[in-house]
Amino acid sequence: MSQELKWLHEPAPVPDEAARRAALARQAQLIKPPGALGRLETLAVDFAGYQGRAQPQLNHLAVRVFGADHGIAQRGTSRFPQAVTSVMLRMFCEGGAAINVLSREHDADFAAINLGCVVPAHHPDLIDEVIAPSTADFSRESAMTESQLQRALLAGQRQAVECDCFVGGDMGIGNTASAAAMFAALFTLDVADITGRGTGIDDAALKHKIELIESALELHREALHSPLEILRTLGGFEIAALTGAFIASAQRGTPVLVDGFMATAAAAIAVAVNPSVKAWLLFAHRSDESGHQLALECLGVKPLLSLNMRLGEGTGAVLAVSVIKQALALHNSMLTFSEAGIPVED
Repeated sequence: MSQELKWLHEPAPVPDEAARRAALARQAQLIKPPGALGRLETLAVDFAGYQGRAQPQLNHLAVRVFGADHGIAQRGTSRFPQAVTSVMLRMFCEGGAAINVLSREHDADFAAINLGCVVPAHHPDLIDEVIAPSTADFSRESAMTESQLQRALLAGQRQAVECDCFVGGDMGIGNTASAAAMFAALFTLDVADITGRGTGIDDAALKHKIELIESALELHREALHSPLEILRTLGGFEIAALTGAFIASAQRGTPVLVDGFMATAAAAIAVAVNPSVKAWLLFAHRSDESGHQLALECLGVKPLLSLNMRLGEGTGAVLAVSVIKQALALHNSMLTFSEAGIPVED
């Protein structure tokens, strides 16, 4: 392991168990049958542990969207040209994309980060972390050099800002192929089971995509011996940046809402590299990308929402913020049996 990557293995703090117990005790006193609010109750308890207080708040949301192009896209794995990545990065800065609309609902601290596009992306508000115009085509060679991987991880680390909850989004034509390949390598999955249609490719293109990934896994078989090597060999700059952001957020005691297929790939690598990170990850939704459910099962996690979404950008994660806020409002503002003057038998 290089000296530059040692920070990835520094342990994240353990959520405050005393605050969790206090939140559980409060839940037991609220005017409702025990467990009647289901997952909303456990969300409140989780955030109590994250914040070290029995009555947590979610007031400051940070949203970061990382964008980059993928060399594998040149092999026909997407319906859309790579120019779309650059256009969307500009749209994020101009405020017109879906993630912008949802982020404004929460007055989120929002920014977009450019890690490298085939068509150069420019906007005064776009954060420049350009590494290269795209990753290399992983069906022919490793997607990244070690130096490029380090730069992408550090770009993510720099975006792990102080907040009550962090959301990381992604944008990159070709990135579902990278994520599927990473899942297949990390969890020893059949490529056909984890690979989906991405931007909506037809049956012939899907077959071609699966064959490319299968041949890539065979080509790189000797290199895929660790999670970081899987990320370097098969991943994307934006997936690596998400990995760095997730690890760094957990290390500073910030909960992370994980979005869809690509963000889950980053989360899977983050947990494989640093298992202490998992306690700080909440999985926001089940994407409509066909392999996402399998990936979530491999991680042993249950998402909060299932709305047939597959946009990326962090949209599913920001939607889940609304659910968490309502969970915390119920936890903090409902009356207890004592406050309501309702006698309760022991």
